[in-house]
Amino acid sequence: MFGTGIGLGRLFGIRIELDGSVILIFLLLLFNLGAGVFPAWHPEWSAALRWSTAAAAAVLFLGSILVHELSHALVARAQHIPVRSIRLFLFGGVADIEHEPESPKAEALMAGVGPAVSIGLGLLFGLLASALTPFRVDGDPIASIERMSPIATLLFWLGPVNVIVGIFNLLPAFPLDGGRVFRAALWAATRNLRTATRWAARVGQTFGWMLILLGVAMAFGAYVPVLGGGLVQGLWLAFIGWFLNGAAAMNYRQLVVRELLQDVPVGRLMRRQRPLDVHADEDVGTVVHEHMLGTGEHSLLVRDDAGRVVGVVHASDGRRIARDAWPVTRVGEIATPLSELPTISPREGAYTALRELGRRDSNELVVTDAGQVLGFITRNDIARWLELQAEDEVSASRMRRAAGSA
Repeated sequence: MFGTGIGLGRLFGIRIELDGSVILIFLLLLFNLGAGVFPAWHPEWSAALRWSTAAAAAVLFLGSILVHELSHALVARAQHIPVRSIRLFLFGGVADIEHEPESPKAEALMAGVGPAVSIGLGLLFGLLASALTPFRVDGDPIASIERMSPIATLLFWLGPVNVIVGIFNLLPAFPLDGGRVFRAALWAATRNLRTATRWAARVGQTFGWMLILLGVAMAFGAYVPVLGGGLVQGLWLAFIGWFLNGAAAMNYRQLVVRELLQDVPVGRLMRRQRPLDVHADEDVGTVVHEHMLGTGEHSLLVRDDAGRVVGVVHASDGRRIARDAWPVTRVGEIATPLSELPTISPREGAYTALRELGRRDSNELVVTDAGQVLGFITRNDIARWLELQAEDEVSASRMRRAAGSA
């Protein structure tokens, strides 16, 4: 889930990241506002004013989503749950919390604060817009909108949009915030987090399928009250339903993975690499043909004359140089220095290793203890162990996908 993103800095000690997909939602908002909404509200505005106001509105909307997610993160920290980062992406945002809440009450508080903040922001923006340009409901609403300044117009658009975001997140469709509140209620009733998550995920998947069906119907000409109709709206709604359906199922699988891995030490799953190492002065051709192709290994430790590990060489390192240069290139020249490699202790939990692999968008970690390199742990090592724990072939396939997506 948490690969590399564009870093925007830190707020309250929490890393803020931007997923590349945010560019798409920004452009969609920019086009919708600059070419549709604002020209209809203010036909007298110049193109420069329309598009600059649209850009400001899109940025402030993304900022509102960030405040929504930040509220989740701050409540999580108040519950003594570490929060590493917040990632904004196509469908909103997600906070990377260290572990699940300890109780249903904590879960409900963490989930419920987000919609409350969004609705509160919406009301605040609406009040500010009304203060700048009083909106007369009993009069001509179109005339009231036309009198609005650019700032008032921007706030007038942001208000209802944030309220809609808050209400949508209250739907009892896991993993939306309302679905997490629903899970908290199931958790309190069953006293079993996995059972509660399984049922909440099924409800979330059902909502997802409903949105997909409604979206397809809208795309083929049906008109749905509140949602409207049309090809673009229908496809977008179906896309949201597809995402919600997949996210619900994946969240449940990730919970199962977490429970299976949290008490398993890295040292139990790692590949001990001591016999398979090479000297820094060996040429690349010898290392590839005799140490990699002959053993099936893709990563080897590189040692100096004193026997100290100075780095790691991967099969991909050899592919970055011309093959005719292999015999004259020392493996120490292409190896990654040990100081630049992500490491982990053999006593850490395997789930911590899986999260670290996802956070670094890496395939392996070097296992070290007291400065000594013991071996490697990779996604495949973890996925293979999960497959052995699965009850059947279908479960094994799902566990492997869940490990690969972390």
